[in-house]
Amino acid sequence: MNHEILKTFVAETADKCRVLVVGDAMLDKYYFGEVSRISPEAPVPINRVTKIKETFGGAANVVHNLSLLGCQTSLIAQIGTETHGDTLIDKLISRGIDILGVMRTEKPTTTKIRVISGHQQMLRLDFEDDRNLTDEDAEKFLLNITAQIKNVDAVIISDYGKGVCTEKVCQTIIQKCSEQNKIVTVDPKGDDWTKYSGANFITPNLKELNDILPKKIPNEDGEIEKAARGVIEKFNLSGLIVTRSAKGLSVINGENVSHIKAKTQEVFDVSGAGDTVISVFTLGLAGKLNSTSAAYLANVAAGVVVTKVGTYAVSRDELLQALN
Repeated sequence: MNHEILKTFVAETADKCRVLVVGDAMLDKYYFGEVSRISPEAPVPINRVTKIKETFGGAANVVHNLSLLGCQTSLIAQIGTETHGDTLIDKLISRGIDILGVMRTEKPTTTKIRVISGHQQMLRLDFEDDRNLTDEDAEKFLLNITAQIKNVDAVIISDYGKGVCTEKVCQTIIQKCSEQNKIVTVDPKGDDWTKYSGANFITPNLKELNDILPKKIPNEDGEIEKAARGVIEKFNLSGLIVTRSAKGLSVINGENVSHIKAKTQEVFDVSGAGDTVISVFTLGLAGKLNSTSAAYLANVAAGVVVTKVGTYAVSRDELLQALN
């Protein structure tokens, strides 16, 4: 792969691309500390908190990745009216992200609280309400989406199964993108991909791919290629990007197949790596890179993210350094 071409893209083209993100926005909150004793109240460790970190999760992390790479990006999502929602809104605004399409509703903001000692996660608490959008909210969503699609190069559907990415919402996005010759990519959730039919690319990890297959497949090139071709035909896709943990990722697009190996390194945390892959891959397609080059760039970016503790978004300078 020609790194000079990719570096030029990151440095000079990314900030000219426009990408809309639609999906389940979340707040990720971390309590970092140290464990030195067991509680006298119950046989559990006491974590003395030394640092608290609040950052983006889900679709909010996708849009954050794009923003840090210089992309012109906007978010359409549902965020609660409570304190967690206020925090998430403030952080999005501070990053200069367009939130005109964000709806404040009575549903709580999906929030994941993680307690960490050293590099070890001890506990996670989830606050969420995964009921689908009401009909009224869905109509508002679709009006926002229709208004914005004409102004972007690509749309990302970031589905975390929290009620935003209904079949109606996904199919409307895909249909509108098709009519206007816009790229649409999907980070999937669940065992029914019918609602993603007609998208350009879906970016599952191996577990997510296995969830929709009649028989689970091993993490092997040939098996993944064969399964991917069947999925592409079944759901009328242009291609599939399968992330494969330590084995990197595979790109299946028509007759073109590439198996891109991961860089050997110490992995601390895979949280948010899938968000990085779909962000950078879609940004590459929006900037006219071919699917293999875009996937290679996404693999490099994900390699930076997994060396960090907690959900992390790679910056333009970090990605350029990784390409060096």
